[in-house]
Amino acid sequence: MTDLWIHPSIILLAGAVILPLLPAALRKIFLVLVPTLAFVDVFTMQGHNGSFGIYQFMDWAVTFGRVDSLSLVFAYIMTLMCIIGSIYGMHVKESIQHSTAWIYVAGSLGVIFCGDYLTLFLFWEMMAFSSVFLIWFRKRQRSPGAGYRYLLVHTAGGLMLLAGIMLRYQATGGDISFGPIGVGNPQVYTYLIMAGFILNAAVPPLHAWLPDAYSEATVTGAVFMCAFTTKTAVYALARGFAGMEILVPLGVIMALYGVVYAVLENDARRLLAYHIISQVGYMVTAVGIGTQLAINGACAHAFAHILYKGLLFMGCGSVLQMTGTAKFTELGGLYKKMPKTFVYTLIGGLSISAFPLFSGFVSKAMIVAAGFESHYYWAGFLLMLASAGTFLHTGLKVPYFIWFGKNNCSRETWDKAKDPPANMQVAMFIASALCIFVGCYTPYLYNMLPFPQAAANYNPYIASHISETLQILLFTALGFFLLLKKLTPELTISLDLDWFYRKGGRLFFRFAENPVQKTDSAVGDAWNTMGIVPLMRLSRFWAWFDWNIIDTIVDGAARGMRSIGRGLRLVQNGRLQVNIISMALLMALALVALARA
Repeated sequence: MTDLWIHPSIILLAGAVILPLLPAALRKIFLVLVPTLAFVDVFTMQGHNGSFGIYQFMDWAVTFGRVDSLSLVFAYIMTLMCIIGSIYGMHVKESIQHSTAWIYVAGSLGVIFCGDYLTLFLFWEMMAFSSVFLIWFRKRQRSPGAGYRYLLVHTAGGLMLLAGIMLRYQATGGDISFGPIGVGNPQVYTYLIMAGFILNAAVPPLHAWLPDAYSEATVTGAVFMCAFTTKTAVYALARGFAGMEILVPLGVIMALYGVVYAVLENDARRLLAYHIISQVGYMVTAVGIGTQLAINGACAHAFAHILYKGLLFMGCGSVLQMTGTAKFTELGGLYKKMPKTFVYTLIGGLSISAFPLFSGFVSKAMIVAAGFESHYYWAGFLLMLASAGTFLHTGLKVPYFIWFGKNNCSRETWDKAKDPPANMQVAMFIASALCIFVGCYTPYLYNMLPFPQAAANYNPYIASHISETLQILLFTALGFFLLLKKLTPELTISLDLDWFYRKGGRLFFRFAENPVQKTDSAVGDAWNTMGIVPLMRLSRFWAWFDWNIIDTIVDGAARGMRSIGRGLRLVQNGRLQVNIISMALLMALALVALARA
């Protein structure tokens, strides 16, 4: 890397501006070129740690480029996923959708590389306000509501984050640097900043926005959204809150909570969205444990998760794209119509279920091992239980009820079903290949982790771990087929904590519509009757008085003075002698009159 440091966000933002201006023939090339340049930019930073892009803003030195092993591993996988997502969405003709997705990724990369809270907040909000359009672009009846809820929730999270930053700035005497926040002695600002981060990580009870929004996003938009928001939050937690013990129970709750709701879901993309909560729970737990092995596990699992979750969203998105539905009760038997999509989605399911030779196996086990190593035995066992639930719904339920099982497709759905366009298949192939490569060749991932020595000392491919994993997976598969009738999806709605703000919003609307609006109308009517009407009458009286009384007096006096002036003008002819004689005669007449009196 040369002395000239280029932020990858600049490349993506410039591309987002230029893309709509290009002719249609060049856009497909540009869609691959821009994220590839961003990836190459990040790749060239390997081994060049330091701070770059430091600028003085008012009294603060803001840092746009803090390059180290933690930021690089996240930037590497995010720019790589941006390439895959852009290829997957190449068939989308609206360039504004691609531009919005790149702005969203630029916001994420801005957070990854920032060195201060001012820069972090700027890019944090860029993520929220750009990603909402990926929901609205779907243009369904539900899209506006889902987008506004998403935006309001993230605005609330941004305000908590901002409040924490301001309190920390005051408490530290003006320090805005972003780093370990001191979890051993947490202050009010510590919890506020953490709350802003864990909302984006979808930690219950601040999680319901995720399945609500991701299931309503566009097919391509959901692929981007599943990869960036929550993993950027994991990075922020790893950077600032490593070893914060409260994150351990919160992460375990996430892992189990997401599994339970995923099992209940009928919509494939909502199922995958709930399972994001579960998988991010592993990462949050690892950050709470805070050891070198745990932080490595959090980063490795974020890396693997972005790949296999993106692959699963691409597979289920392909089903939605080609059939018009993602509900299990409206699908089935599609392996005959979409065989390639089935294979790619199956690879994603095996990866997320931590099958040996797939990416999840080499990342998830690292977190469980870190839990046992740090004596969080309860957390380790519960995460293993959540892993069984993962295989149950994503490794078995999704493939079975979409590609096998009872054919519930309508005639129209069945006729439309086929493998998606070539660009979507290429993207799924790349993600599938990487899922297998990461699982088979662990140094590729382990050498990028923040603590490579700790990663080198960990080997997931030992007999006990393989045996343990296969036993869990096989018994889970047995349970699935024994309880198949109980696990058959139903056309129902699962109530979650979003019920509170949905109902709260409706109650507020009714409150605003009835008491508030009626009171406002009553006050308005009273003001019209008691205020406006008398005022108008008084105004009309004063107008009459001004016209008929004031104007008459003033205009009459003016007309009189004008008449006198005209008379005097006749008397005054401009001759000085005549005027003197006239004045003398008038004075003489006045004296005579006075003498007689």
